[in-house]
Amino acid sequence: MTSASAASAGSAAALANGPDPELLWRLYRLMLYVRLVEEKIVALYPEQQMRCPVHLSIGQEAPAAGVAAALRPGDQAMSGHRSHGHYLAMDADLDGMFAEIYGKAPGCARGRGGSMHLIDRAKGFLGAVPIVGSTIPIAAGAAFTSKLRGDGKVTVIYLGDGAAETGVFHETLNFAALKKLPLLFVCENNLYSVYSPMEVRQPLGRPIAGIARAHGVATWEGDGNDAVAVWQMASEAVEACRAGHGPAFLELATYRWREHCGPNFDNDIGYRTVEEYETWRARDPLARHKALLQDRLGADDAAFAALEGELQARIDAAVAKAKAAAFPVDTLSPEDCYA
Repeated sequence: MTSASAASAGSAAALANGPDPELLWRLYRLMLYVRLVEEKIVALYPEQQMRCPVHLSIGQEAPAAGVAAALRPGDQAMSGHRSHGHYLAMDADLDGMFAEIYGKAPGCARGRGGSMHLIDRAKGFLGAVPIVGSTIPIAAGAAFTSKLRGDGKVTVIYLGDGAAETGVFHETLNFAALKKLPLLFVCENNLYSVYSPMEVRQPLGRPIAGIARAHGVATWEGDGNDAVAVWQMASEAVEACRAGHGPAFLELATYRWREHCGPNFDNDIGYRTVEEYETWRARDPLARHKALLQDRLGADDAAFAALEGELQARIDAAVAKAKAAAFPVDTLSPEDCYA
């Protein structure tokens, strides 16, 4: 098990010894990719052509990037309602994502699910479901399958702090520990379940990771806005899962900048303060990692501009394809029904 302080020390050691420049750039690229995609959604949402709700992860891109960078091809992931970053970090289909958000037939869920039902099995993203906690036991089933087959895959289940209050969270921790499943729980603790802060929902002084420890699960806790720290913790946890030591749990402290659901800011409605928001915004994972690239690798403005231009062109093309695509012809197709 690794404490928050030990995890931070491990991250510092990793920086001193490597990670190599390619990994550092990969982490930045993944975070920037997620940020630019979601900023595009923010810009286009007022057109009212995206008719599904959107839950944005702007401000908390580091967990998706750091965890994905620790995985191997063939590993799997599942998520909940705030899943854009987890999907994109798995290199899932961007065209399919935008088509899905626009409700178009080429969407990754054939235009029937929207933002909260992303899926790309070819890339290992097994799906996202908006009901809080609902994908936790499904991911355990995927991990159980991997163990029975002996295929060496690790399954990641992303969840928020609110999911720790569900029964299936405890049940799945117990089952995963009992069966020693190759299952990595990644809890993005952004302090709020919709508009309710932690102190009105969970006992003070008890980390969510403490629940996992009580079930006999190895845990790591640390800064979820530091992509290198996340990568280091995730690498250790994934290695433990793959080696047959059973499930692992990451609790990552992070913060969403925008409203719980939608493209706007909501610091004016009273559930959190502007001061709190500004404190977390100063810990912007992208800005911190950009400074690291500048200090460690001497990256210049031209390199950052070139990367942003490349990603923006890819995003613009995906949006154009989504807008031009056809809507589903038959929304009650029997092939989508199960008897």
